[in-house]
Amino acid sequence: MVKKILLGGIAIFVAWEVLDFLIHGVILGSTYATLGNMFRAQADMKMGLMAVVVLIAALAFAAAYGWFVSPKSLATGVKYGLLVGFGGGVSMGYGSYAAMPVPYVMALAWFLGSWVEFTVAGLLAGLIIKPAATT
Repeated sequence: MVKKILLGGIAIFVAWEVLDFLIHGVILGSTYATLGNMFRAQADMKMGLMAVVVLIAALAFAAAYGWFVSPKSLATGVKYGLLVGFGGGVSMGYGSYAAMPVPYVMALAWFLGSWVEFTVAGLLAGLIIKPAATT
């Protein structure tokens, strides 16, 4: 099961990196540019640290699914992702909006983007992390 959790975590990490690029770089890139000094300049961002953070989060998501969610199936994985994503999306989008002077469209995109990312993670977990076949 540990190998499947690691494989699932790596797949989730790759998916999240691609989705983060699309959400934050492509969709919200121009919005970030209008916010001045609220965020680090692109050249000052700690991209290595961000990658490690995303990897740890992906592995934790996969481990929680692998160790605590049952039964394991594609449907269960997607439901798990939808639920965790809704909670994480509310926190990321609207929790940040409550504390930071960002435009509402950014809060909405953070919410929806997080929800999509976690749903994709659940889908991947459901596809990859399955109990060993019994013979």
